Amino acid sequence: MTTENRAIHRPAPSPEPGLSFPREHARTQRFTLGAPRAFTVAPDGSRVVFLRSSSGTDPSHGLWVLDLADGMAERLAADPGVLLGGAAERLSPVERARRERSREGGAGIVEYATDAAVELAAFALSGRLFTAELRAGTTRQLVARGPVIDPRPSPDGRHVAYVCGGALRVTGADGEGDRALAEPESGHESTVTYGLAEHVAAESMARYRGFWWSPESDRLLVARVDDAPVGRWWIADPAHPDREPAQIAYPAAGTANADVRLFVLGLDGSRTEVVWDRVRFPYLARVHWSSDGAPLLLVQARDQQSQLYLAVRPENGSTRMVHAEEDADWLELFAGVPCWSPSGKLVRIVDEGGARVLAWGERPLTGAQLHVRAVLDVTEQDILVSASAGEAAADPGIGEVHVYRVNELGVERLSREPGVHSAVRAGGVTVLVSATLDRPGARVRVLRDGKQVATVASHARRPGLTPRVTLTEGGTRRVPCAVLLPTDYQAADGPLPVLLDPYGGPHGQRVQRAQNVFLTSQWFADQGFAVIVADGRGMRGRSPAWEKSIKNDLTLTLDDQVHALHALAASGAYPLDLDRVAIRGWSYGGYLAAMAVLRRPDVFHAAVAGAPVTDLRLYDTHYEERYLGDPTRTPQTYRHNSLVWDDGLVDAAEPHRPMLVVHGLADDNVVVAHSLRLSSALLAAGRPHEVLPLSGVTHMTPQEQVAENLLLVQADFLKRSLHLA
Repeated sequence: MTTENRAIHRPAPSPEPGLSFPREHARTQRFTLGAPRAFTVAPDGSRVVFLRSSSGTDPSHGLWVLDLADGMAERLAADPGVLLGGAAERLSPVERARRERSREGGAGIVEYATDAAVELAAFALSGRLFTAELRAGTTRQLVARGPVIDPRPSPDGRHVAYVCGGALRVTGADGEGDRALAEPESGHESTVTYGLAEHVAAESMARYRGFWWSPESDRLLVARVDDAPVGRWWIADPAHPDREPAQIAYPAAGTANADVRLFVLGLDGSRTEVVWDRVRFPYLARVHWSSDGAPLLLVQARDQQSQLYLAVRPENGSTRMVHAEEDADWLELFAGVPCWSPSGKLVRIVDEGGARVLAWGERPLTGAQLHVRAVLDVTEQDILVSASAGEAAADPGIGEVHVYRVNELGVERLSREPGVHSAVRAGGVTVLVSATLDRPGARVRVLRDGKQVATVASHARRPGLTPRVTLTEGGTRRVPCAVLLPTDYQAADGPLPVLLDPYGGPHGQRVQRAQNVFLTSQWFADQGFAVIVADGRGMRGRSPAWEKSIKNDLTLTLDDQVHALHALAASGAYPLDLDRVAIRGWSYGGYLAAMAVLRRPDVFHAAVAGAPVTDLRLYDTHYEERYLGDPTRTPQTYRHNSLVWDDGLVDAAEPHRPMLVVHGLADDNVVVAHSLRLSSALLAAGRPHEVLPLSGVTHMTPQEQVAENLLLVQADFLKRSLHLA
């Protein structure tokens, strides 16, 4: 089952002749298929493990190994097509939900986990358990209860833990001794799970796991989730009235969350509950367990204005406070932290002195020059982080994210070219992933001691267009912006109708110095628009104050879209026709688009609102309460920020503007009730509009034909609404 591929420098395939951009964009899943991802570096620096599909149109990912000690050769360690014998992949409802939360649209091996030595990998295919011996190149299926969810080898490689039927199970790496360490108690089979993340953890905290091995491989920390207190919603399929609706536990803002507890489960059958003040700090936001210190928890209060870092004593489940934090607005969560350094100091990211800094123990290692975004690796010599330019930086580096080495002696930038960079590091080897504006996709370089020793090939297709993009800042607020013009635009062509193309809300940064980010925007530009992408207040990557200025007032994100638009037009640098302005967006961007034509029809003349959040009480607790508080205590705040309320539209101004509302009927994140309530309120107010229901489509719209035609339908609507020839 090993396939050699030494042609690791081959160019990416060009677009297939005769295919339109919407079709290519859809069938390549936004030109992501065929690109390597999910890198793991062996601690001895001998190999790099990653996922990649065979081509730019193949959604099925295989598990690959790059042997750095063997001529820099790539090997296919696990081929899902071979392992399944050509059979179609089947996913359980639990696995589908996990992929929806993580926005995973691929197939085959979409995630894997390894032992500490990166010798053994475990993964699930069609609910079956497989392991791959990464050095030997052999793969085997283990006998296990199914469907298998999230298998993870123990650090010593002797066991594999996984979730099945709500139970946390363990089997030997040899396939022997499968048993349940914890399973739902009698009478709670339908509400209790062990080893899985609850909805808000996966959707809004970016915690997708529910169990963690001890470094000694003798026990695990396991989350027990009971969603009995959570309200039940029903997701129906109106296109198939013969099918029973799916029941989901959805913790809407102001309602009860799942009850989350944590247990230490020993392979010897022992069971100890971890104790902390779960009444004051109900959110289990992060868990870290390494050989550098005791198990480490980050727990948050429900209002997210206070949190504790707790060290766990596994023997009796007691906890001691390592550090406490408070913030008048909210406390952000970050990737890679908290964790221990090898010397036993707490590593965290904290807002201090108006900047987002890296803290080592009680000492900040960075200042206002950097805006730290994530911790990538921690050694005794240094800490590897990703960061943007801070408010005090001389160069704002619009849309740039770089990789830095940080220690007590200072800060060193490892990524050089302007772009968006990330990294994985171990054993003196760094995998540096770099996207820039001047080339499609991302380049993956393997560095040893700072010098390039290999690259990892990408089989992603090249788009059939190149974004004509200018990165700039708009207005006195210095709103980061990207402006795109039609490929063949000439100054003599005169002013163009304008299309704003934002996400516009927290965490969804769109203005990035990376080419693929703007492919769809460029396609819309080539339909005859000047396209503007703006990241206003609330967006991460600039400063804590910039992010938190939207507390209790999300409408400021619309103000910044208007501010940027008018500032760019006033500059005279861009051919913008302010008498023809449209806006499109999805999710938060859909909310923003609908709000734009309802509250600022003096500026916006048409909108495409995709999967918009319209009644903010219908979104989840951890996300919505972070910004707006508890709706049972602050109903007026929710009313002000919502588009619809119990009595209809909220603050809709004249004149009426055309709106296309698009929503997937199978969406279990932003449920279709948002769009149905908006449509009902619009009709009651006598406002004509169009609604496009997408049968069987979730929040991701992964279906190829749907994704292709959705672009075409939007372009047609915008041209009609703005009276373009």
